Amino acid sequence: MVEEDKEVCGSRVHDEASPSLSQSQSQQARHQKQKLKVYNEVLRRLKESNIQEANSPGFDDQLWAHFNRLPARYSLEVNVESAEDVLMHKRLLHLAHDPANRPAMEIRLVQVHPVLEEDSTDSVPLDPLGSKVNRITRQSIHPPPAFGSSPNLEALALGVIKSENEDVADFVHDNSNYSRPLHEITFSTDDKPKLLSQLTALLAEIGLNIQEAHAFSTVDGYSLDVFVVDGWPYEETEELRTALKRKVLKLEKQAWMSQPSFSPASEQEQRTIKPDPDHVSIPNDGTDVWEIDPKCLKFENKVASGSYGDLFKGTYCSQEVAIKVLKPERINSDMQREFAQEVFIMRKVRHKNVVQFIGACTKPPSLCIVTEFMSGGSVYDYLHKHKGVFKLPFLLKVAIDVSKGMSYLHQNNIIHRDLKAANLLMDENEVVKVADFGVARVKAQSGVMTAETGTYRWMAPEVIEHKPYDHKADVFSFGIVLWELLTGKIPYEYLTPLQAAVGVVQKALRPTIPRHTNPKLAELLEKCWQQDPARRPDFSEITVILQQLAKQVADEGEGRKERSSGGFLSVLRRGHH
Repeated sequence: MVEEDKEVCGSRVHDEASPSLSQSQSQQARHQKQKLKVYNEVLRRLKESNIQEANSPGFDDQLWAHFNRLPARYSLEVNVESAEDVLMHKRLLHLAHDPANRPAMEIRLVQVHPVLEEDSTDSVPLDPLGSKVNRITRQSIHPPPAFGSSPNLEALALGVIKSENEDVADFVHDNSNYSRPLHEITFSTDDKPKLLSQLTALLAEIGLNIQEAHAFSTVDGYSLDVFVVDGWPYEETEELRTALKRKVLKLEKQAWMSQPSFSPASEQEQRTIKPDPDHVSIPNDGTDVWEIDPKCLKFENKVASGSYGDLFKGTYCSQEVAIKVLKPERINSDMQREFAQEVFIMRKVRHKNVVQFIGACTKPPSLCIVTEFMSGGSVYDYLHKHKGVFKLPFLLKVAIDVSKGMSYLHQNNIIHRDLKAANLLMDENEVVKVADFGVARVKAQSGVMTAETGTYRWMAPEVIEHKPYDHKADVFSFGIVLWELLTGKIPYEYLTPLQAAVGVVQKALRPTIPRHTNPKLAELLEKCWQQDPARRPDFSEITVILQQLAKQVADEGEGRKERSSGGFLSVLRRGHH
């Protein structure tokens, strides 16, 4: 039996809200126990299968090291009945150490074949909508996917059922495509920003539809990404492997030959300002007023942490500030481009509903962005840490603040591209401001963008599909944010992020609007997340709608009741009160 040791889990920040700084000890103990259980079962099966590698000296420790490289979620999701899959993942991660092998990949046929069985027991399972369903088992001539096809593929199918009244027969009919073989594609390479987006774009470009996906980061900077896809017309895997390799080589060549899309010294910045008799000439001392000397920054406590950077509270010239510091070991050319782009955008932004940029340190390895400190924290943290939802008057106030900030950004041709409750911050006066421009872009001259980004649960369908898009993608995300404010929940919490993305695109999946929602607010949500971007309103129109609704609510007396009840915390309805 392997002794339990402390696990440090890698984290992917592509498709989830900001992670908490630490897990409870009890949760860590549960995960450690589960990991140990899965490890022992996989080890037992491999040894009983008489696989030569499994009986070699030191294999037990190598396998345990493999589980420890990956997050606890890997142990929870991997299919222990196919222990050989774990060996395959271990082998791909090893291959990925050599740049010549990247991305290391494995392609195989898998099959999910639903067969209805009557369940006579009282413990009939419930789907995510709360409806009873018959238990479903699957039999196939090909192996099942590596990561628990039963719960995840069922959840995807159940999540797109339009009505609770549809029966299981409809469910099985909707899933008839799973009765034929699918392809499972496993990639391993060095982990980097936007990797998951790049892989999904690669699969989409050769006509594959992602039906299930699992993404893991190792503690030493590598990735393991597993996709179950359909859309490849042949069962032979070699043709698919060849097509993928060709696409990878083409993308690498394009990346090598093309210039960075954004650099610190952009054309706009390089233009020499010529004297103009119609303008006042401002003296230039040769230094940028926003360039901060790191010695002038004083760091206090760490506020948040992610894979690529840390956020600190601190002071700059006696002013309270937030300092976002990029981790030196994660800085590469892509990270530098994103950093330069964020500084370029933020230094030009001035609005009371957008977090104020103060300055930046731009000399590696000390890359950091300094903004005003928002003492109220994020809207996401209040919703989820306090387990409450906003009452309508304050919800409308928050929504109006966000809408005004976004309207300003769009008027200045800035598309945020990652709008969600975690990126909305509050100051000491309960003013909500839009923050985090790490993936924002200045809109192209054509008016549309083609680069895919953002967080999948909040992402517009045209962005998920890698189609050209414009500022209306932010409006879709705003609709999801309004739903967050209404419910205090994470969108599509019963699906993985990529499964939610598939549902949004292919089945027009949307979160369920609570029955008690104000009708005009419900109507606005539905307008914001229309599948056709042209049918979504602009933020200038959204602001007017919200202001009219806020006035109506106040006139009905709800606003006066809210104002008399005190400050921000009082507007949360606590589940335990």
